[in-house]
Amino acid sequence: MSNTNSLPIPVVRAAVPRHVAIIMDGNGRWARQKGQPRVFGHKNGAERVREIVEQAGQLGIEFLTLYAFSDENWTRPEEEVGVIMHLLEHYLRKEANALHKKNVRFQTIGDLSRLSPSLQALIASTKRLLSGNTGLVLNVAISYGARAEMTRAMRAIAEKVARGELLPEDIDQQVFGEHLDTFALPDPDLLIRTSGELRISNFLLWQSAYSEFYFTDVMWPDFSSQEFLKAIQAFESRERRFGQISRRCVSTQNTNEPSSTSVHPC
Repeated sequence: MSNTNSLPIPVVRAAVPRHVAIIMDGNGRWARQKGQPRVFGHKNGAERVREIVEQAGQLGIEFLTLYAFSDENWTRPEEEVGVIMHLLEHYLRKEANALHKKNVRFQTIGDLSRLSPSLQALIASTKRLLSGNTGLVLNVAISYGARAEMTRAMRAIAEKVARGELLPEDIDQQVFGEHLDTFALPDPDLLIRTSGELRISNFLLWQSAYSEFYFTDVMWPDFSSQEFLKAIQAFESRERRFGQISRRCVSTQNTNEPSSTSVHPC
């Protein structure tokens, strides 16, 4: 378990990622390690969301996307799915006013049509309540899968072409991105996955093309604000090149100094 009494990790605010996405994984395994049912882990994981949302806002992060429930999660036992949906409903009812006071805006991505009408209505009312806020954007992926998202985008584009609203030759990366669920969001700068799994599980496949990945063995219910700061600090130490050569290489070439390829290949 994380040591929450340790000294804070210094964060360079100028280097804080604009958009952080998190795969909140490990609730079930965390519960089993404690001899408890999986739903016990989901309940404790839901409590962790509040802490991370507050920390993200304090750090000046503009967008926080949380992978709450995937397309594939619908195949889980009915009782577990019901608990997750209940926790989501409970979180929105309990936290909506607190989020409002913290100037947080609320959005979702995913196929909400699969949710119960009451939960859909609650999500819509929460979005309306927080729509005028100008602080952190909390974006929750619910009933979301990146392949399904891209399929919906391609279908929408094809329909526009069929209606004569769009020419095939006008379809480019920008047009495609505008038809994704995340059209109003910047691509994530940092993608975090907890629990030690080293994959992104059908999450933001298009958008994470140049995201920095951070994997930790810490299970989501133990992912404290201190662990979050570790991820931010790791992000700060990286040089993002977006397919270009390192700035260190450019500096070396300009000064005719030998490059240290063992440290940073050019």
